[in-house]
Amino acid sequence: MDITVAVDAMGGDHGSHVTVPAVLRFLKEFPDVNVVLVGLPDVLAVELKACHATVGPRLRVHAASEVVTMDESPQSAMKNKKDSSMRMAINLVKSGEANACVSAGNTGALMATARFVLKTIPGIDRPAIAKMMPSSRNETCVLDLGANAVCTPHNLLQFAIMGSSLVAATRHIENPTVGLLNIGSEDQKGNEIVKEASELLKASRLNFYGNVEGNDIYRGSVDVVTCDGFTGNVALKASEGLAKMLAEFLKQEFTRSWWTRIIALLAWPVLARFKARVDPRRYNGASLLGLKGIVVKSHGSADKVAFYWALRQAMDEARSGVIQRITEQVQDQLAELAAQEE
Repeated sequence: MDITVAVDAMGGDHGSHVTVPAVLRFLKEFPDVNVVLVGLPDVLAVELKACHATVGPRLRVHAASEVVTMDESPQSAMKNKKDSSMRMAINLVKSGEANACVSAGNTGALMATARFVLKTIPGIDRPAIAKMMPSSRNETCVLDLGANAVCTPHNLLQFAIMGSSLVAATRHIENPTVGLLNIGSEDQKGNEIVKEASELLKASRLNFYGNVEGNDIYRGSVDVVTCDGFTGNVALKASEGLAKMLAEFLKQEFTRSWWTRIIALLAWPVLARFKARVDPRRYNGASLLGLKGIVVKSHGSADKVAFYWALRQAMDEARSGVIQRITEQVQDQLAELAAQEE
């Protein structure tokens, strides 16, 4: 089926300078997808002209008169900017004119607005931010990555259900394995919330692997890792910092002398393949799971390549019916818990 993606073309550090070229590449590579660019019409007209592109059957512009800034509070964005490009893009998902929304804008404002407009799936207390991260085997879905700093055991169970549904739908992995992020693999490790969450996960229909540690994310020990947003965000930012440091170290060592420069030239094919495998731009696009609609958050500083991958994430979720899968799994889990209490 044809998929329509609504794009907050003004969001992020670079706005339409990134979103428009990324959209044009996306449309070229996926002929069965349509895009609605939401933003300031004059700005988008200039950008489209610069890219030698025009609107047509597969690309149209939806006017918005306001832009949510990167430092704006979620409350201000919701209350004072009802005609923002972010709000209008989400509204298109709500009305059914679009199957998914992508924005590189303010994370807090995006989550608050999306939750207000789309509402949460019945049985989901709080939406979570989920992201695919590279591992030695394939990819690991980690959630929550910052939306919920403090969680209950039931929140962690719900995150696991949503992450499992996402991986099953978009990565075509039957019965994905789920791990609970902890400070050790033993059952007695962790605080009371994590211990209770572990019991809930064991009693669920999920393929619960057990407790996992931070290094298991990159070992690929499980397909899904569930955790509270505080822990998940720290793990994500630490990973990003480590990746940048290693890249800088490699650059320093290979440019240390004329001899190391020659070695770098000889090793370039290997280095290029390595860079492609760990390129963070390929993993850009965090899903706001738990909403009655697909919303994908691109990194605010994303370039054209990174934003393109966020668009692909939204497309994959729309094609695979993620919302329906999450809804069905949550309802099944609620029914099972109710039966256990009886």
